[in-house]
Amino acid sequence: MVEHGKQLAIPAKVMPLDNAVFTEVEADELSCHGTPAHCAEHGQASLVLKDDQECSASHVHGNGPVEESNGCMPNRRIDEHGQIDFGHSLQLVLFSRQWGLAESLVALADHQLMLDYGLSVALDAIWFLRTEQDLQGLNHLIGKIVESGAKDFARAILRTSLLASCVVACQSKALTLGDSKEIIAQRLHDRLQDCPGGERLQIEAGAKVQKFIEWALQCIHLHRCSEDTECYKANCSTHQEVQFHLSAFKAFLDIAGDNLSGKIFTEAFDAACFPLTLFSTLFEPGWSSGSSAVAIQGLLSLLVEGGAENVNQCFLEASRFGSTELVRILLKIAHQNSLAVDVDLALVYASHYCKFETMACLVDEGHATSFLCPLVKASERGCLQVVQWFVNRHVSDIEMCLAVTTAASCGHFAVATYLLAHIPRHVLEALSPQILKAARGQGSGSFEGVSFLLRSNFLNDAAATYAVADSIATTSTMDIPQDLVDFLKEQWSQAAFAEGVEAGENHFVNITRVLRRGASPIRLHDLPEPMALAIAYLPLYRACASARGQLLPQRLRGELVEAVGRLGVPVNMENNRRDFLAVLEHYFPSFITGA
Repeated sequence: MVEHGKQLAIPAKVMPLDNAVFTEVEADELSCHGTPAHCAEHGQASLVLKDDQECSASHVHGNGPVEESNGCMPNRRIDEHGQIDFGHSLQLVLFSRQWGLAESLVALADHQLMLDYGLSVALDAIWFLRTEQDLQGLNHLIGKIVESGAKDFARAILRTSLLASCVVACQSKALTLGDSKEIIAQRLHDRLQDCPGGERLQIEAGAKVQKFIEWALQCIHLHRCSEDTECYKANCSTHQEVQFHLSAFKAFLDIAGDNLSGKIFTEAFDAACFPLTLFSTLFEPGWSSGSSAVAIQGLLSLLVEGGAENVNQCFLEASRFGSTELVRILLKIAHQNSLAVDVDLALVYASHYCKFETMACLVDEGHATSFLCPLVKASERGCLQVVQWFVNRHVSDIEMCLAVTTAASCGHFAVATYLLAHIPRHVLEALSPQILKAARGQGSGSFEGVSFLLRSNFLNDAAATYAVADSIATTSTMDIPQDLVDFLKEQWSQAAFAEGVEAGENHFVNITRVLRRGASPIRLHDLPEPMALAIAYLPLYRACASARGQLLPQRLRGELVEAVGRLGVPVNMENNRRDFLAVLEHYFPSFITGA
């Protein structure tokens, strides 16, 4: 799980591989009790579905007889000892809402495991209640099972919390039994890829979780197969039915009492949030304001009242995976229970994974106000879309300056260019020495960010940009790294410009000597003047033409200014690189410049 508290680093571990939800109740055990194939392999009473689990059965609810057709309802099978499998028989009876018969089965249970499993099976039925009569019947049955000696309340609450979330996911049309395997496999791969422990552990954890989700979907399918056709097709609980579900769950908690610790409630909260985090991005828009959201919010609220302490942890996790609807619900729960959730840190997680809807929710509904950290992290990664999102949300000028230096030092020049266009010039001028210093980069000798800012004329004024570089190059303060001072002194200072001019003068003298006294058989002075000029200045032209940005380093600029002056053209020091190069191009042969 993510750690509590603010931090810049994105946590490597979002969900522990040894999550208690998946260790308290083994997936194989649940699968054996809940799916036909696995039960058949073990020679136990199986739940038989006909025509690839399609249903066309109708049943009389209440305590009346069961009508079966087309083999839809699970069949009770007697093993070689003539004893009826307790768990599967109880499931059959609960599917048809025969509460009196269910209580008589409980009276036959003569083993602790039977009773404990019976309690779990009874809790499964909570999320499929339709009437007040069903509510009363199930509450009485659960009380009867506990009175008979059921003790494994932890397993029951963990299992039913996971099932409740899957019921909600199905009602939102995010999941169906048919496409579950493909969706689950992909989502689990995305979910576990950042978890530590190696590929083998991730595969094992993914397989175990997938079995749990598939068990829950199978359970949902079997319960709804037992209902009338229209209810099954509707696949959605009304608000009144949701209240029945929550009332039954609350009654179970009252019965369990002190048998459930805060640790169990915390694990159950995680179990309820996990499927919603996994599949929330598939939910229909506005899901968090419907009856499904009322159900899950009520469930989570009851778990918080019982002692769950991981609301913030699940909140951060939902933000990391872009589960916007769950984020909304957890914000409401935190507000209702006066719990603190770290919306600013959640915004860091959401922005790191480009979950824009979740980011908007955290800002507009969660009132996140700290944009600096996610903006800087996005600049560090070079994520222009996230940077644009925050700029459109009106981040401060100082925050954009810090993001510029981060983007430049990391080599993300497109991001830096975008940010520079949105920072007022007076702010850049006031902070220009600090900006250049911060753009130096993390490693010694890394000056690409500094060069980019200077070449791009980041102050939008050539004289001012050259001046700030020269001021740092001639500084004597101790807070400027010496290697940065040396770099600017060598390439971008006024002294570097003078050295460039001197180098240009020496080059001209050497070319003149070759023309007048050279013994080369090429005989340069016999060539056309444009050709001779091209030979003399082509290397300088190419160096200046290939330099990126609006401004040239002072050393190279000095050589170019000297060359243009030697051609008899008046030099305007305010001219930019393109103007100076145009002079050389005018004197060069057209095939040299490609004109």
